Amino acid sequence: MAKKIAVLPGDGIGAEIVPPAVKVLKAAAGKYGHEFEFRWGLIGGAAYDETGHPLPQETLDLCRESDAILLGAVGGPRWDNLPVHLRPEAGALLPLRKQLGLYANLRPVKVFPQLADASSLKSELVSGLDIMVVRELTGGLYFGEKKKEEIPGGYRVVDTLVYTTDEIDRVARLAFALAEKRGGKLTSVDKANVLESSRHWREYVQGLAEEYPNVELEHMYVDNCAMQLVRAPKQFDVLVTENMFGDILTDLAAQLTGSIGMLPSASIGGEAALYEPIHGSAPDIAGKDLANPLATILSAAMMLRITFNMEEAAADIEQAVTAVLDKGYRTGDIMQPGMKQVGTKEMGELVLEHLSG
Repeated sequence: MAKKIAVLPGDGIGAEIVPPAVKVLKAAAGKYGHEFEFRWGLIGGAAYDETGHPLPQETLDLCRESDAILLGAVGGPRWDNLPVHLRPEAGALLPLRKQLGLYANLRPVKVFPQLADASSLKSELVSGLDIMVVRELTGGLYFGEKKKEEIPGGYRVVDTLVYTTDEIDRVARLAFALAEKRGGKLTSVDKANVLESSRHWREYVQGLAEEYPNVELEHMYVDNCAMQLVRAPKQFDVLVTENMFGDILTDLAAQLTGSIGMLPSASIGGEAALYEPIHGSAPDIAGKDLANPLATILSAAMMLRITFNMEEAAADIEQAVTAVLDKGYRTGDIMQPGMKQVGTKEMGELVLEHLSG
């Protein structure tokens, strides 16, 4: 029976970067005798424009009925003036993660050898870099109570940061398990010198360390971690942190790889896992055949590996991406002197050719 994949292109460049990834998934599945059924849905601003809501019930049902979800990107300035609950990011992504129970976001930060010189850091600092960031995804400031009330002279605004022990436990255990399989080092990132939530986070994670004797645990303040990612990124193996810190640090870490257009992600832990590039909808280049589809294609490889246990097919996709980079093909965001610049469609077709060949 064919496995079901919900396809949600979303907004901006989402409509351009998702189709190449779908083609790659079809080719990889066919190569190994598997079959996928792709079912398309609306999300984000595109969904609001058609249905009046950024996350229609039909789309939520589609995701729940699927084995995995491939997402493009959501958001754009045209929807910025909507009420918060109807904006694509707050009204679609956050409730989708919460409704599906996707509590952990896995963001690999890996530098392809061909792109070491494309990083804004010296190549010797990033060459061989391979980090996994585990971001808690359904708690913290983004989901806490929010208030805005008028007071004399202006307003009083409140965002509440809340974590329970159970929420910390499940994401920390996942991070420890990943560290056991990788380099054996886990860095827990917090702000325990200021925040009570971070103090509990640090104390609880430290207590869990006894159950993982093969993992070296260190704690690091988030501001220091940001500095260390730029100063000496290869000191890290697996990082685990709360929602907002993870959101910020992974965008910072993306630049180490040469472009945010190279970083895939997987949101797991609940019903159907969700796979998406970590970049946004880039409305300034939407429709111009300029976007880099590789992060979305690499997200598809993560889907094959994590949800469908198709390691060989996932590795084939990653090798096809490597082969294309080896031949000097680049989208504009990773363009280097002497390389051959291509557009979104051509980059996708090149990966497909190497995968099929």
